[in-house]
Amino acid sequence: MMKLKQTSVFLENRKGRLWKAISTLREADINIRALSIADTSEFGILRMIVPDPDKAKEVLEENTFVVKTNEVIGVEIPDQPGGLDGILEILTKADINVEYLYAFVEKKADQAIVVLRTENIDAGIKALKEGGANLLSPEELYRL
Repeated sequence: MMKLKQTSVFLENRKGRLWKAISTLREADINIRALSIADTSEFGILRMIVPDPDKAKEVLEENTFVVKTNEVIGVEIPDQPGGLDGILEILTKADINVEYLYAFVEKKADQAIVVLRTENIDAGIKALKEGGANLLSPEELYRL
């Protein structure tokens, strides 16, 4: 299973709201493996990969946050110029649109991890596998 569960939290764009979400996870002993924030003038979306997305959703909703869980893909790429280019080329040639992505560097410094969302997750996984990309299972990503 190569689909990762991503936890998305909708945050009102006001002081202290991001901190409250992060501290709620800390109090529940939930470690954040990767995160991204996108914002507009009214609200932000905090996207995260956590080892226990169901627990994260539960504790955040108990603290009045609006939370959505959706599927994303985790791909390991070389941490060097052009590392991301190869993945995007595979998806472009397969006519698969990337809705968004975010990345982080793995502890073993020669690799980076890209978390991406495609319009069609199954087609994205198939194209990346066929293109030789190293997809990560949820268990592999949570162990990093």
